Amino acid sequence: MNGITFANPAFLWLLLAVPAMIAFYVLKQHRASAALRMPGLQPFENAGSTFRNYLRHVLFAFRAIIVTLLIIILARPQSVSNFKNVSTEGIDIVMTLDISGSMLARDFKPDRLEAAKNVATEFISGRPYDRIGLVVFSGESFTQCPLTTDHAVLVNLLREIQSGMIEDGTAIGMGLATAVNRIKDSQARSKVIILLTDGINNMGEIAPATAADIAKTYNVRVYTVGVGTRGMAPYPVQTPFGTQFQNMPVEIDEGILREIASKTGGMYFRATDNATLSEIYKEIDKLEKSKIDVKQLIRRDEKYMVPALLAFCFLAFEVIGRSLLLRNLT
Repeated sequence: MNGITFANPAFLWLLLAVPAMIAFYVLKQHRASAALRMPGLQPFENAGSTFRNYLRHVLFAFRAIIVTLLIIILARPQSVSNFKNVSTEGIDIVMTLDISGSMLARDFKPDRLEAAKNVATEFISGRPYDRIGLVVFSGESFTQCPLTTDHAVLVNLLREIQSGMIEDGTAIGMGLATAVNRIKDSQARSKVIILLTDGINNMGEIAPATAADIAKTYNVRVYTVGVGTRGMAPYPVQTPFGTQFQNMPVEIDEGILREIASKTGGMYFRATDNATLSEIYKEIDKLEKSKIDVKQLIRRDEKYMVPALLAFCFLAFEVIGRSLLLRNLT
């Protein structure tokens, strides 16, 4: 960040003398004007002031500018540049998102999947120094974005996620195992997975409990989030007339989600609407903070040369004007 400051700001109080100097000059000119009128000078009443008379006032303006510039020079203007060196003991985070068909349920606005994407985007923007990756799963799983600090790319890839990208189903164990595989070799101080789902594991070759054991082996902490209102929710159902929504029971395997969180040292959360989902991510954000060391370097550069050159130029103009153009008037 660049700015202008003064090493000796007390000298700036002398600028108050400049208005006083101007007032004294105006008063002096007023007193110097003729007060006696002669009856025989009517022919000269319309004779205007000469160009040299106007220059006399210009030279005084130069002198006022010179005094102002000299005061600024005494105050020593400086440009200040601040540089920050940021070093972090970062946290690597893999966000693991369920994109099964049930994530289109409308108990969240506009639906569960879009609500989860919006909250995840806010979470990413609040952690500029961490590497964050993205894994998605339904009937199978894959890495949508590896661990990266390029959060603009990550957010764009997050926005592109849609239900139906892969085979439908809920393979919680596969989603968690893929996330662990992405983060297990990380050298970060803390390795975290945020797993969000709205259903019960019904597909995949790896059981959720087995995936949790693998995460524990690699010292990966898992925060699990169950998404869905309590009771009934409008789920999308394919009919001969297109997609329609029918109220169906919300079924989340909270037992296995709690087990995953407990085994790995994380926590389980239940989100029943957009507001509680947002609060959950804020809570996780508080629990997992990076250690950031900021070193600030301040560089000051003297900036008196410009006002000094200007003062010299105005002084030269005044000297030349008084010596050559106005020597008979001053």
